[in-house]
Amino acid sequence: MKTFRKPFFLIVIPLCVFFNCKNNKKTDSIESTIAEVEEVIKEPSNVINVVTRSMEFQSVDTIFSGWNTFKYQNLSNETHFFLLDKYPEGKTVDNAISDIAPVFEEGMDLINAGKAEEGFAAFGKLPEWYGDIVFSGGTGLIAPKYTATTTLKLDSGYYIMECYVKMPNGKFHTLMGMAKPLIVLEEDSGNSPPEATVNITLSGAEGISYDKTITKGKQIFSVFVKDQKPHENFIWHDLNLVKLDEYASEDALEAWMDWSDPKGLITPVPNGVTFLGGVNDMPAGKTGYFYVDLKPGKYAFISEVPNTKQKGLFKTFEIID
Repeated sequence: MKTFRKPFFLIVIPLCVFFNCKNNKKTDSIESTIAEVEEVIKEPSNVINVVTRSMEFQSVDTIFSGWNTFKYQNLSNETHFFLLDKYPEGKTVDNAISDIAPVFEEGMDLINAGKAEEGFAAFGKLPEWYGDIVFSGGTGLIAPKYTATTTLKLDSGYYIMECYVKMPNGKFHTLMGMAKPLIVLEEDSGNSPPEATVNITLSGAEGISYDKTITKGKQIFSVFVKDQKPHENFIWHDLNLVKLDEYASEDALEAWMDWSDPKGLITPVPNGVTFLGGVNDMPAGKTGYFYVDLKPGKYAFISEVPNTKQKGLFKTFEIID
């Protein structure tokens, strides 16, 4: 959805004078429509602030259930995201550190050493309860000094907010301190979801699709997860928005999005790539929202899975001035 631009008014005003416009009701109607449009694309004021300055999440420890909007400010010098993992009852961040993190570290160390088969076999040591974790959304990848705003609906329970982008040495950010507990209470927030300007459907079988042409300016994207499954790298499909410079390589970006590749999801990101947020992994049937302000240029939606182009999970588009 686009708001009226300044040139529109430069045309309307002289026409109104020429035809001696006297219908105040029409003028009021136009002004009312403009106000309604601006209200639709206005970010909510009651956000949950999350800040990263290095390798941490600074935020509240407890929130209400239901719809919540997270405003994630990445003030660090690296690309990050956050994913909310809903843990099974009785399991906490201590279990994540003792039972899960060492397995992923061992597996990744073997993959980095060129022993991919042994590395993937090591993931078989994950505890049985790992399969009961529900990936419940979060922001997409967000570039340094940028802010991602994402709205999610959360059930009550115990969550861990994590980022598993990798350090230049291949170590996951999770192991560097980016794993924060978050308690979601049974009491509902009372918030409602925003009204989307563009509706995106995310499907592992059908790829990424959206219902209208994307234009410049402020947008609220809804992301509906039509179906869900673990891909070759164990990750569910999500949606990330990327700004691509003229010299950016789509092949390099596609390869980088697979964490199981030794050079994937690792600092630094490919040249000419700026991540602008999105909606992280969610179960089938769920919808999340994210806010952006688009400038003219080339963009892409991409999932954090292998072979995204083949799966229809890498879609480019251009914003024209």
